[in-house]
Amino acid sequence: MTDFTPFEDLLAGHAGLLEDSFHDRWLRAQALFESKAYRDAAALLRDLVEGPEASEIGHGLTEARLLLARAYYHAALLEPAIDAARQVLAIDPHEPYAHLLIGRSLQRQSKRDQAAPHLKLAELLGGYSV
Repeated sequence: MTDFTPFEDLLAGHAGLLEDSFHDRWLRAQALFESKAYRDAAALLRDLVEGPEASEIGHGLTEARLLLARAYYHAALLEPAIDAARQVLAIDPHEPYAHLLIGRSLQRQSKRDQAAPHLKLAELLGGYSV
């Protein structure tokens, strides 16, 4: 009879090897977005930007917040998309894609008058033709 060592015992002394790092979760969220699993990507991204590690990273989460806004938009969750894009603009008011997301989200809600300034800024700041 062979004596097998439990897997957990083999990893003793190697703490952290099985934990998902912030970077691992970021890569998984990007992969989910690329595979068009927008709601799953949004759930993971929301945890990233609102989790306890977010306060340590701070303004470095702009790209994750922007991807969160895009995931919400593509999942047709327009109000959360607008909120997430506004959080990006609070950090970087000159982010053209955030303006584009707000404008497009408002258009999809038939709020064309509210969308117009954001679409104009997206065009001026980022060259997005609207």
